[in-house]
Amino acid sequence: MRLPILEKLEKELMESERELKVDIPQALRVATAMGDLSENADYKAAKERQMFLESRISLLQKRVADITALNIKRIPTDRSALGSTLVLKEVESGESRVYKLVFPEEVDPEKGKISPGSPVGKTLLGKRPGDQVTISMSDNTRVYEVAQLTTIHEELGQDPD
Repeated sequence: MRLPILEKLEKELMESERELKVDIPQALRVATAMGDLSENADYKAAKERQMFLESRISLLQKRVADITALNIKRIPTDRSALGSTLVLKEVESGESRVYKLVFPEEVDPEKGKISPGSPVGKTLLGKRPGDQVTISMSDNTRVYEVAQLTTIHEELGQDPD
């Protein structure tokens, strides 16, 4: 099974390449037909968009290559790492929180999707069920116990061996 982030990045890459190869040349032809290019805002905007897309495509190609090269078999199966979902239970109140350690492109703190490189993500890396973690946010510090762990292998339905 493929990582969902790869599908998302490849879709964005295809859309950006299509825009660069189809839409931008068309916009440049229309702007060029208007005459004097030195004061042509449409031409300048199309050229700026072209440069942006070229840069974005290069970045997307690199990210796809980096993620494709990731050896999921090297990600631990018995403790938290990239792709893991952790259910934390606050020791004092019993309140639960769910965090998922995701690629930077997937980060959405409101949904509990955090980067392993973030302060909270670093705290959660390498944890197993039963471990306690101390998370500091703004003006308070809370102690949680890892109540449940689902690794990337389980999420993808893959046997790590």
